[in-house]
Amino acid sequence: MAGGADAAVQIGGPWNHRSVSANGTRFHAAEAGDGPLVLLLHGFPEFWWTWRHQLAVLPEAGFRAVAVDLRGYGGSDKPPRGYDLVTAAADAAGLIRAQGEANAIVVGHGLGGLIAWTLAAYYPKVVRRLAVISMGHPLRMRASVFTDPLGQGRRSGYALGSQLPILPERHLLRDGAVQVGRLLEKWSAPGWPDPQTEQIYARAMRIPSVAHSALEYHRWLARSCTAPWTAACCRRPRGAPGATSRARTAGA
Repeated sequence: MAGGADAAVQIGGPWNHRSVSANGTRFHAAEAGDGPLVLLLHGFPEFWWTWRHQLAVLPEAGFRAVAVDLRGYGGSDKPPRGYDLVTAAADAAGLIRAQGEANAIVVGHGLGGLIAWTLAAYYPKVVRRLAVISMGHPLRMRASVFTDPLGQGRRSGYALGSQLPILPERHLLRDGAVQVGRLLEKWSAPGWPDPQTEQIYARAMRIPSVAHSALEYHRWLARSCTAPWTAACCRRPRGAPGATSRARTAGA
């Protein structure tokens, strides 16, 4: 990572930073503790730091917590392609194996939740338990966009608006990426984020190529709505007990 990215991503705390190679890509990860592996997948427009509180408490409960920057985010590689859910699920499966584990408890928030659902569908053997926060099952989400256009359809408007080239990146980064804080405030409980938290997320979004990579996930979501693999992605995971929370982000 370049010096600027290091400063934005390698935030200190009761965890260690390291690079992990998986699925032909290098990922930045923060980890803490020993015990059964818990893989933590952040959402948009965030990075591994979303899980800082969990990195502090999970080790106390006897777990090994690993929070990664998704492909294209933070200190991870930012290749020109690979932002579809199937590739992201392969990334997560590779990350679990790269930790020397056969399976893991997988926790995903937002976009990370979509990746977690897809991981459980495509690689059920690597998912010991599944927990998804603020993201419904892909099949339900896809249907509700059309059946509830004023509800879920409107809430999905940002992803749909990201289909244009170049302009969404410019909008996201305008005025020091102030839009990041606005999105987090819109999607979160009242009073969050505080100014310092907002600045940390905005600084991570300003790392070169992160804004484009982050929006590429949204573009691929729209492109893949009718793709052949979507049905497999949306099928109910087998062999991976899980839980879903609809709670809005608060204190992440």
